[in-house]
Amino acid sequence: MNDPECSRIEYCLRQLADAEAVNAAILAQYQALRDDPALERSHWFGGRYENVYVPRQRLPALEPVLRTAVEGAADFLRQPRLALSVGFWMNEMGPGHVTLPHTHDEDDELVSGVYYLRVPQRSGELLLYQGPATTRVTPREGLFVFFPPQVRHEVTENCSGELRLSIGMNFGVRRDAD
Repeated sequence: MNDPECSRIEYCLRQLADAEAVNAAILAQYQALRDDPALERSHWFGGRYENVYVPRQRLPALEPVLRTAVEGAADFLRQPRLALSVGFWMNEMGPGHVTLPHTHDEDDELVSGVYYLRVPQRSGELLLYQGPATTRVTPREGLFVFFPPQVRHEVTENCSGELRLSIGMNFGVRRDAD
């Protein structure tokens, strides 16, 4: 996570160190439990649930990602000592899937973000809309993208023949221990 590319107003990109090994461990744990009917799912669209909520304790391999994400969100806010909480969900995008335009400013979020676990070529881009400007972010495995929660965003069509997997995140002020 060295030398982040940041535009403090619009978005910030960071790369996770050792992403290949971390992602492999997360993917193995997630695949072992992804079909568990006890997992909460939301946003039914196009024949799939966009969001799969996995309890943090069931994905211990995710801890390096969440620690780095909290640090990155605090840096994005220019408050590196701010104690933040993180809520997260898995986002599976199969071939032909899209994520429609939306924001994350329903509650008390300070920062939103995404982390990319599995990114086949041509599996969609993140579009961030700020006023008349549109920013296109081409994802890569191990990449974090941080942005304000009120920024409307979407993901273009997965034109690959494979599953793309990312982790959506929202960050707020930590009120008690995570």
